[in-house]
Amino acid sequence: SAGPRSRALFERAKAVIPGGVNSPVRAYRAVGGTPLFLAKGEGAHFEDADGRRYLDFVCSWGPLILGHAHPEVLAAVAAAAGSGMTFGAPCAGEIDLAEAVVARYPGLEQVRFVSSGTEATMSAIRLARGATGRDLIVKFAGCYHGHADHLLVSAGSGLVTFGRPSSAGVPAPFAELTRVLPLDDEAALDALFAAEGSRIATVIVEPVPANNGLLLQRLEFLRHLRALTARAGALLIFDEVISGFRVARGGAAELYGITPDLATFGKILGGGMPVGAFGGRRELMRHLAPEGDVYQAGTLSGNPVAMAAGIATLGILERERAWEELEELGGYLEQALAPAFAAAPFPVQLVRQGSLFWMSLQAGAPPRRADAIASGAAALYKAIFHGLLARGIALAPSAYEVGFLSLAHRPEHLDQLAKALGEVFAELAGERG
Repeated sequence: SAGPRSRALFERAKAVIPGGVNSPVRAYRAVGGTPLFLAKGEGAHFEDADGRRYLDFVCSWGPLILGHAHPEVLAAVAAAAGSGMTFGAPCAGEIDLAEAVVARYPGLEQVRFVSSGTEATMSAIRLARGATGRDLIVKFAGCYHGHADHLLVSAGSGLVTFGRPSSAGVPAPFAELTRVLPLDDEAALDALFAAEGSRIATVIVEPVPANNGLLLQRLEFLRHLRALTARAGALLIFDEVISGFRVARGGAAELYGITPDLATFGKILGGGMPVGAFGGRRELMRHLAPEGDVYQAGTLSGNPVAMAAGIATLGILERERAWEELEELGGYLEQALAPAFAAAPFPVQLVRQGSLFWMSLQAGAPPRRADAIASGAAALYKAIFHGLLARGIALAPSAYEVGFLSLAHRPEHLDQLAKALGEVFAELAGERG
């Protein structure tokens, strides 16, 4: 449980910040208890405000692929900040990072920087609508694309459904232009395109859905999606905010050999700073102002400090052959956890793609769609989460968020996680017995 300093800080925060947090999942509502307030990070560990040290598998929800406070990234940020935090004007760093992104990602010719993943997806959808002259957008239940109004919609009971707001403050007419489909269902996709294909501007998907569990998709489904959108004249957007520069050098597009029309990025791209980006072919990107009539802007977009962090991070990943190393680390994690999982008093299996991992707390094949996740998973995860936290290991405070490996993690850290999980499972077995 949180120490006295974290508890005192949370009380102060609740007075001046809604719910005491600046992003909802941080409040520990899903797992109970008081959130840890963090004070310092180094490598694969962080310290909370009470000076307690934890092995970190949250990695700031994905950006810290090099671990906390990588000295080269810190040096790059300090040097850039020393010359000025922001200019609201062009700087050389923007070109350097844009060239690095374009060189890495399949089919990308131009990219524009923003300050968050939400901004990136919001802007990519506006661009898709502007470029196609169509209004409808399609998303999948269980894929999260940030908190723009038209994306905060959830599926109803039918296979093909009109979007319904899943947040107060989103007018129904906004959501009515969004269609929501289940993942892993070609028939539902075909039915929607048969009915409304000529009105669909874009389909946005996380090619590696990692915001509602790790719902790994069949390659055939993603290929079908690519073919269907191309035939209908709709644009395919890959939301690679989590998967970009993590599951492969060129993200899921490289991993699966599928080139989307537009892609969105964040997290790793900023190296720990707030950075997002969206990009695609030049013929699409020319619709953006000042060349075209799709407006998008941002005072802090492309600021030199954030660009420096991103350039340093991508450079280190390249130099360290990061994706090979992270795949090896992920393989080691599978082996390390296998004995604990086999002895667990309930079904549990590891779902993994490279350095992304998630515990599926149910029998049978791991789920590929949101409505296939067992309803009892959250209560079980709550006990696992607190059992690990008591042993100095931090996973995300939600059963539906994924875990992250970084280059700072070593095999002994994964052994530590396996040992702790074994102990927690044994405790839970005793309680059940």
